[in-house]
Amino acid sequence: MTNTFGRFVKDPQAKLDYGIDWSAWLDGDVIIASAWSSDAGLIVEANSFTSTVTTVWLSGGTVGASYRVTNHVTTQAGRENDFSIVIVVQQR
Repeated sequence: MTNTFGRFVKDPQAKLDYGIDWSAWLDGDVIIASAWSSDAGLIVEANSFTSTVTTVWLSGGTVGASYRVTNHVTTQAGRENDFSIVIVVQQR
């Protein structure tokens, strides 16, 4: 299951962090692995996670373009899920 979790605007020169709070979906389970991927042109600089929240640092992008960024998590109970966000690049 892939869901669009949010839509965000970023400047092409900005390097910013974006997070997903998975706690409602986890229902007491915990995240043990997290991986991020992005459409070509937007750079995944770094990522991290806690037992309930995943974070990605993004840079780059072309003004006027939209990029889908997807987070894949695995839980201690063996669940796996993807959520996506959309990054719209605009000059600020």
